[in-house]
Amino acid sequence: MHIHTTHWTADMSTNSHPPAHRSEHVLVIGESLIDIVHKGEHSIEVVGGSPANVALGLGRLGSSPRLLTALGSDDRGRRIAAQLESSGVTIDPASWSLSRTSTAAARIDPAGGASYEFDIEWVLREPIQLRAARVAHVGSIAAFLGPGTDAITAFLETIQGQALVTFDPNIRPALVGSHASALARVEHLATRADVLKLSDEDARWLWPGASTDEVLDHLLERGATIAALTLGGDGSIAATKENRVHVPAPTVRVVDTVGAGDTFMAAFIHRLIIQPSLLNNPTESELAQAVHFAAVAASITVQRSGADLPTSTEVHAALVQSQK
Repeated sequence: MHIHTTHWTADMSTNSHPPAHRSEHVLVIGESLIDIVHKGEHSIEVVGGSPANVALGLGRLGSSPRLLTALGSDDRGRRIAAQLESSGVTIDPASWSLSRTSTAAARIDPAGGASYEFDIEWVLREPIQLRAARVAHVGSIAAFLGPGTDAITAFLETIQGQALVTFDPNIRPALVGSHASALARVEHLATRADVLKLSDEDARWLWPGASTDEVLDHLLERGATIAALTLGGDGSIAATKENRVHVPAPTVRVVDTVGAGDTFMAAFIHRLIIQPSLLNNPTESELAQAVHFAAVAASITVQRSGADLPTSTEVHAALVQSQK
């Protein structure tokens, strides 16, 4: 097995920019938050939470997501629902399960990086229903925080073979418990996931001292069909048991990194929906095209303040620009 570094021309077939309306559906399970973003002396409140961001990105790309989350019937909860619904996300009615909506305070440093403080509750009042979804995505705090995480475990065990499962642990050390328990949780969910995406920070925290190749190999051995690592400015790597590709990061001016990994995840799921052959021994070129699509989408988000994920039209325009 080898790593293939690609500098290539974007795939501009219909797979790169599908029609706005599609029949595919994705069930995204996980937390929604209000991000209170502190940058210098200024603060703003924006809709956030990794799974909510993934749902937002999928909606803006046209993949008809349904989000099962946990919201309070308060102004913040209604704001989250309104923003997501305006971008094509269906809020599962079972999501209204909290007395108040969770928050996360993000502080942006001069280099554009983000650190977080959370006030979050993760409760699911009803059993999770797959319904018409072809893909089930789980991740972030909801994969670790009880009692909702137990419902996720039970759900994933019942849908094997019925839907594609994607997983992004999006580790928040202050919220995932001890290293041993978090690692055990990731290892268990990895056996249920078809596609896993981690950041290089996630990988270093989970497996200190392991190389990128060792992390990818381990995830594939656990059962993943595709494993991907995002490396910030160093690009992204995706691997199957047969192929491994490294795609450089687009060169852009970074405003902040909030939502970048979620954008990558949403865009990669979108490509899986419109190109299911990616799960059937994809070639290096096919794998690289999917990673490039996700990286270009993420590069749009980092040029904007907050988790303002791109639309299909914006990603298509950026793909065209990347060819010049």
